[in-house]
Amino acid sequence: MFVCAHNLTATFISESQLAVKHSSSPHTLRRIKDLQRKRLVTMARFLLLYSLLLFGGQRSSACPEPCSCRGGRVDCSSRSLTSSSMPTSFPAGATELLLHDNLITTLPNGLLDGLSSLRSVSLQGNPWLCDCGVLYLRAWLRRHSADLMAHVGVNCSSPPSLKGRLVAYLTEEEVLDSCQYWYCNLAFASFICLFVFVAAQAALLVALIIFLKRFERLSKEARRTTEEILAVGESPRENEYERLKDSSI
Repeated sequence: MFVCAHNLTATFISESQLAVKHSSSPHTLRRIKDLQRKRLVTMARFLLLYSLLLFGGQRSSACPEPCSCRGGRVDCSSRSLTSSSMPTSFPAGATELLLHDNLITTLPNGLLDGLSSLRSVSLQGNPWLCDCGVLYLRAWLRRHSADLMAHVGVNCSSPPSLKGRLVAYLTEEEVLDSCQYWYCNLAFASFICLFVFVAAQAALLVALIIFLKRFERLSKEARRTTEEILAVGESPRENEYERLKDSSI
């Protein structure tokens, strides 16, 4: 690949030098520069595509952390992996995948679909949660249980009604029932939160109404007190005016 790029560069330089040697007019030089620019852009795109293919292929075949890989064997067992900390992908050429004795409760959808070369998978020793999230694992085990024996030891740890059951042999109704319970619990929790929110808003509204009524009552009392004070202050003036009026008569 790099030899081809080198040959392209050498050809490009020799052709440019030849063109410059045979013509030196401004128009021709401009055309030569445009040709040089276009060829440089083409070479850059070619090298970029090659880099993407090279490093992309390396990433797809890299051993995921914290697993160990040897040949086609990918060992991720006994590493306390959870559903959130486990690798999101595995080498496409893996022939044996070990995920046993971890803390995995569910597998992400499509995690194992691209591993067409698998001949052995171990998933036992994990606390599988048999709710809606187990549907992908159940479907995958049903498709590959005959040739990989991957279903052996893959038992439900929860909910209690399905504890100990083999995931591959769960009926769709059993899984959906656990989903319905989960949705009911979520709906009930949402209803409680909504009720608490509405109750808090109602309490704030009542407190605001009480405050406004009390403020209105205090305002009326203050206004009445002010009027009484003004009335008391005007009474002596009126009496004095009457005395002065009587004395003048």
